[in-house]
Amino acid sequence: MESSYMCLRCVRQLVGSSRQATKRIGQSPVKNFSTAAKRQHKVFPEQQQIYAQQARQWSSKQPTQRAAAQAAQYQSDDFETSRYPPNASPYGEYRAPLLLRPDNLFHSFTESPIPEIRRRAQFMRHNAYCPHKSHKPTRQAQSPRDSEARKKPEISKAPPAYVNFECPDCGIPVYCCEDHWADDYEAHVEICDTLKQINEDDHDLRSGRWFHEFEYPGPQIDEILVNMTNWDTFLYTRQFEAINEDRSMRQATRLLTYPATIASVLHELSPYSVKRDGRLTFEGLKSLSALRYTLHPPRTGQGMDIAGLRLQSPPVRIFCLGARAESSLPRDVWMQLSFLFGRANIHLIFIGPESMVNRDAEFPLPERTPENPFGAIVEDRISDKMKITTYVDYFHTLHEANLFYPYDPYFDCFMLFHPGLGHPASAHEWEETLPQLLSTKVPIICTGYTDWDMQRDWKWVMEKCAGEVDLLMEPGENRFRSLRWDLNDMDPMDISCGNWGVWAFRGKRYEATTKGTELTQ
Repeated sequence: MESSYMCLRCVRQLVGSSRQATKRIGQSPVKNFSTAAKRQHKVFPEQQQIYAQQARQWSSKQPTQRAAAQAAQYQSDDFETSRYPPNASPYGEYRAPLLLRPDNLFHSFTESPIPEIRRRAQFMRHNAYCPHKSHKPTRQAQSPRDSEARKKPEISKAPPAYVNFECPDCGIPVYCCEDHWADDYEAHVEICDTLKQINEDDHDLRSGRWFHEFEYPGPQIDEILVNMTNWDTFLYTRQFEAINEDRSMRQATRLLTYPATIASVLHELSPYSVKRDGRLTFEGLKSLSALRYTLHPPRTGQGMDIAGLRLQSPPVRIFCLGARAESSLPRDVWMQLSFLFGRANIHLIFIGPESMVNRDAEFPLPERTPENPFGAIVEDRISDKMKITTYVDYFHTLHEANLFYPYDPYFDCFMLFHPGLGHPASAHEWEETLPQLLSTKVPIICTGYTDWDMQRDWKWVMEKCAGEVDLLMEPGENRFRSLRWDLNDMDPMDISCGNWGVWAFRGKRYEATTKGTELTQ
């Protein structure tokens, strides 16, 4: 007869034998893993002992010795965080140490402890010219605030010179010598504080700290409306983690500006309207109302069972032309766009010859076959509500092949991030594409780095296609622009921010109506 229980003596013997066997193997009988440790790679006991020993040796050093050891290792360009002793963890979790603290973020570019920033300073010294007005101009000025506009051929006699002197206040090489910096200090002081902010933000991004501002919330609850008045109300109503520092806010908005800019124009709670600020025109209200009808569908009682099956509309296609940085954003960032339109399907299409730059290792370009003639990279496992497709080609090539035909104002929209429509270096690339965009009759949303950049694109479109364009939204500042400023390495005096301004247009629509008569075939 089989026993249904075990006596206490037998249980003790069984537990004792298991412990002895575990000790012989060299492992503990119980393993406790934190949630964070599960996401990291496995650390074996031998490695854990080495890490703990290195941590003890590191903590035994004096602060001056630790600083000297850091400076010595910073000097090598083949810097790797694995060279530093990680923080010891009882669960075997590997965590890189903090390289720069929040109160030690300001460093000159040349003497920066980050090798990448030192290489950036070297690049500026070999490519950026001194903006002092005594030098001869090196190129045509692009705007009135361009540093080259201050150089007059009849006054400037000195030959062009590369920047070499770093301002002690901002730590960025801005002039060729200290004399020119002191002589032109009144012009430099206007942007010196902004350049210092750029310096600290770049070091903060590579400091090794934990970026809690890059943790994004999940789907939006239907009972909670999103307030899209500005960044603060948007992040609060979307239930982001509290961001209490301006620097963290700048880092967070640098990525979120791309999906938030699209949503701020297309969402039914958009801050741009006809009556509130007057930027949205009546033609723009017509076009955006059609898109909002699809992006905010009514409830149909859809469920998981057979009785709850309902027909769904096709996905809304958002064409991002001339895609560069936006195509390489983490997909968690683009998922925020899908969460704002929870009941709609969205298909993001990145088009442009630079849409896969620095991403070859992540997604190798597929071969062009009869089944995939343009080598599309399809990412359809992101979510059941979002799909992303990338084409490394020009839009006019795909348009002439009728790849996206037909276009529907209820389901299609074009998004141009910093297209440079009127820029002398890129305007010729858009001359063939612009008429094709206008022929689709769907909204075209554009952004600009600065007010001058946005106005230049707007004037170029109005001059090239006069009488064939309907303005949907007046040019103006984007409420969801990036709060972080960027520096042009080719011109230290040129600063801008992502998606500073936004405006929209489309091809002119002619609606013919009859009165009092019937049409006959």
